[in-house]
Amino acid sequence: MLNAGKPLSKDSNPGVWPRGPSSCHNEGASTKCPSGQRALTMACPGLLLQGLTEDEDVRAMLQGSRLCKIRSRTWHKERLYRLQEDGLSVWFQRRIPRAPSQHIFFVQHIEAVREGHQSEGLRRFGGAFPPARCLTIAFKGRRKNLDLAAATAEEAQRWVRGLAKLRARLDAMSQRERLDHWIHAYLHRADSDQDSKMSFKEIKSLLRMVNVDMNDMYAYRLFKECDHSNNERLEGAEIEEFLRRLLKRPELEEIFHRYSGEDRVLSAPELLEFLEDQREDGATLAHAQKLIHTYELNETAKQHELMTLDGFMMYLLSPEGAALDPAHTCVFQDMGQPLSHYFISSSHNTYLTDSQIGGLSSTEAYVRAFAQGCRCVELDCWEGPGGEPIIYHGHTLTSKILFRDVVQTVRDHAFTLSPYPVILSLENHCGLEQQAVMAHHLRTILGDALVTQGLDTQNPEELPSPEQLKGRVLVKGKKLPAARSEDGRILSDQEEEEEEEEEEVEAAEQRRRAKQISPELSALVVYCCATRLRTLRPNPVPPQPCQVSSLSERKAKKLIREAGNSFVRHNAHQLTRVYPLGLRMNSANYSPQEMWNSGCQLVALNFQTPGYEMDLNAGRFLINGQCGYVLKPACLRQPDTTFDPECPGPPRTTLTIQVLTAQQLPKLNTEKPNSIVDPLVRVEVHGVPADCARKETNYVLNNGFNPRWGQSLQFQLRAPELALVRFVVEDYDATSPNDFVGQFTLPLDSLKQGYRHIHLLSKDGASLSPATLFVHIRVQRF
Repeated sequence: MLNAGKPLSKDSNPGVWPRGPSSCHNEGASTKCPSGQRALTMACPGLLLQGLTEDEDVRAMLQGSRLCKIRSRTWHKERLYRLQEDGLSVWFQRRIPRAPSQHIFFVQHIEAVREGHQSEGLRRFGGAFPPARCLTIAFKGRRKNLDLAAATAEEAQRWVRGLAKLRARLDAMSQRERLDHWIHAYLHRADSDQDSKMSFKEIKSLLRMVNVDMNDMYAYRLFKECDHSNNERLEGAEIEEFLRRLLKRPELEEIFHRYSGEDRVLSAPELLEFLEDQREDGATLAHAQKLIHTYELNETAKQHELMTLDGFMMYLLSPEGAALDPAHTCVFQDMGQPLSHYFISSSHNTYLTDSQIGGLSSTEAYVRAFAQGCRCVELDCWEGPGGEPIIYHGHTLTSKILFRDVVQTVRDHAFTLSPYPVILSLENHCGLEQQAVMAHHLRTILGDALVTQGLDTQNPEELPSPEQLKGRVLVKGKKLPAARSEDGRILSDQEEEEEEEEEEVEAAEQRRRAKQISPELSALVVYCCATRLRTLRPNPVPPQPCQVSSLSERKAKKLIREAGNSFVRHNAHQLTRVYPLGLRMNSANYSPQEMWNSGCQLVALNFQTPGYEMDLNAGRFLINGQCGYVLKPACLRQPDTTFDPECPGPPRTTLTIQVLTAQQLPKLNTEKPNSIVDPLVRVEVHGVPADCARKETNYVLNNGFNPRWGQSLQFQLRAPELALVRFVVEDYDATSPNDFVGQFTLPLDSLKQGYRHIHLLSKDGASLSPATLFVHIRVQRF
């Protein structure tokens, strides 16, 4: 019979206590590997494959397949592709051998696997192969698609099904499972002679692989403490003990013991006390009990509603223990307000995969933009041969794609991840005849999804809402005046280039009048009528909700400086699109934050160019189900708002972040074993100009595995509702710029308080799991 409170202690029931990483477990379960088999060590393929090793598709992938890689009409090369035993990576053959890291791709970096001729490459170059034998592996970030053809339809299906199973298993893995898998994959690699035993030399190799340069004397002492057989080799349970010591989290143990007391287990009331100190919303005893039943690994402890250190770590490494509020990861905002009340994820030169001078144009760039939550894409339309309009960056060496193919891509991919409306921003350089062809393609390909007339229930004084326009496509372009709609009025919807000198304005106007717009295309412009914004009045009367202005970043910044509050009020009821200066030849981006501060909705960026600007964009649209629409703060929605981003008022919020530790940071140079990172952490606040700040910790020498800082960084905020917080890890270098290691960006209002893990992302936005930061966050509002 157990006493009330905390009846279970380490002395009374040692079986309850945390297992080492030798256990093969799922969340909420405590299942050991079969006796005589070392759990997760070199002899096992890995956690990802557990439950899949007998799967026929996965077994075929482990054996490997000779697949034909297709890059052009004439470049078809047969290569061997084989799933690695870790279940996380696929090795592939190259004609010219390269570094080992150049011969693999990772399952977690796959965006999608498509069957048949469902990529631009296979549609253009795969005609010699039946669709049933073809598949495309599309990757996150900038990596090119992998277009493949198998020898048989069944072999192609094995890879399609097998990759789907592996991706589903990976998505279902807890952070703790990912960590166990990660360390054992390196363990397998470090066992150079594959004898399932680890010499001290192999242990040192393992340590370098996992990004830690441990003192030889300390490493050897740790090695000998685990070498119970005293034969200078670790095996079986000795290896597991070494890994358990290596993976210890003293800072988590300290927090755990602070609340658990002497018996070293957390009762539900003690866990509730921790949750209340975390300022956790909805912290109740019932919630604490639910967390125990969800994350505790030991069945005995779970039955008595107790949480061990292992369960506590599982909780803190889960999405519920992350810095991002889980409640904000689904659509939680009011989607029934006018379109002008939302920030809308927007892309510039969407068709480009590289620079705007000589880069490749591709329909795949649209697919990738939609996969990142983009809701406004650009179509730069020009006269094409055979009466078919084309899309490319005019007067440059960029390649060309058919307008028709892009519209088909919109139809097939625009609503895969988000149901909310897509805006096609047309930059029209075509004559009347091909404009009519454009209108025909839009109507016939998009069908009922295309908005061709106003909604019956719509208030004419405001734009419809994202909810009303679910699954619909809007066209943004020039519209003929009603009285002149039959003969095609001379107009142009080419983006303004405000950087032109004043004396050239008249000549520029004459050039603009060199084009006409067809009635057929004009009829498709309903809610997004492109209009030039010349001046701003303090109180524009009457509002023109269906007019959209396109501004270069330079013109937008000028309005922000000179018009301030008037620009904010304008954006409360009308859409404004901002785009990068044409001088950015390498498709570089500008910071979108300044535009969001003034309520600009369509802040268009080059999605193909990674950098902090795209990190901010991803952070802004990380919330609300990543649907591409985020409700603007109230101060940017009210028609009579007095808000001015240049004069936001006194500080209202203090943000304090204590950077505690990091875990399993990636090696930057995997080909150099002795290359170990010297990490530092920088915290940046991006908001109104008065709130923008960046502060950083000291660097830790030669430790990317478990560096410790314990430094506090504090920020004063005047407009917290607009602020984004960006956590950046860099590799310190005294003689050259620091190297980027990982980052994570999110809105301040979605930042949870207390002890939190931050799950780091790569430059391309891919997960760096199991790499994390561990911080304590405090937000004080006054």
